[in-house]
Amino acid sequence: IIIPGGFGTMDEFFEITTWGQLGLHTKPIGILNINGYYDALITQCKIMVERGFLKQENLDAVVVDTTIEGLFEKMNNYRPLPAPKWLNKEGL
Repeated sequence: IIIPGGFGTMDEFFEITTWGQLGLHTKPIGILNINGYYDALITQCKIMVERGFLKQENLDAVVVDTTIEGLFEKMNNYRPLPAPKWLNKEGL
């Protein structure tokens, strides 16, 4: 779960999101969007999908809510799709 923060928070968000893309985990990534703090980030992620730089199923792993209770509920109800592996069995 990310809460409003700076560069370190963004680094952690993109790192864990990338790990999901690579199939290293299938957990949801929570964004607690207090007072619209992450509206621009969410919009940019949608633009990346529209322009073909991000798959919708990867964005679907990002769960957003404005309250911690709502976010916990969405994260508890999240069901991942089978993640394609970007690495072969040798790790290449």
